[in-house]
Amino acid sequence: MAQTRRSTGNTQTKAPRLDRVDPQNLGAGYAGDLGANSTVDGLSFEALELDSLALDYATVSESVFAGVTADEAELRSVRIVDTVLESVNVPVLRAARSTWRDVVVRGSRIGSAELYETGLRALRFENCKLGYVNLRGASLNDVLFVDCTIDELDLGQATAARVAFDGCSVRALDLQQATLSDFDLRGADVQEIAGIRNLAGVTINGLQLGMLAPALAESIGIRVEG
Repeated sequence: MAQTRRSTGNTQTKAPRLDRVDPQNLGAGYAGDLGANSTVDGLSFEALELDSLALDYATVSESVFAGVTADEAELRSVRIVDTVLESVNVPVLRAARSTWRDVVVRGSRIGSAELYETGLRALRFENCKLGYVNLRGASLNDVLFVDCTIDELDLGQATAARVAFDGCSVRALDLQQATLSDFDLRGADVQEIAGIRNLAGVTINGLQLGMLAPALAESIGIRVEG
């Protein structure tokens, strides 16, 4: 059954299409099962404390990571499918050019996330605290942020379709040279937007339009006096 964000009224904006992610019948996972180029399938990792979570070029499928803490996570070019990450605490995440599909990230804290040139499809971030999220040049399809606090979200040169925010706070959003469609910002409190000329494909509410009006006017050379 597909999940959709809470409705705020009649809309023509397409919501993210998300299926339930709930891996079952999992075996016990241990730190020794993790490593670069490894294959992790059908395992549950609980309450791990690591210096480094190393999964460069690995494949992770139908697994659960719960209560995992690491000083840093190395996930370059990793492929993660049908997996739940819950209560994961990682100050530094390096996952450039990785692939994520049908993944839930819940109740987690990530400081700096290097996700540039990644492919994200059918992801749900719920009740997460995210610092600087670098998604420059990434491809996002069907991504939902629910009750998240985000310091900086960099989507410069990214392509994003059916992305929505519900009950979120975003201090700074960078959309420079981004290509967007069905990008629903109505559920986000955004304090600052870079790339005001790249708002085509974005859905906002009336209050947000009023707040953005001065920047929009300035971007197209409108002078407001009197």
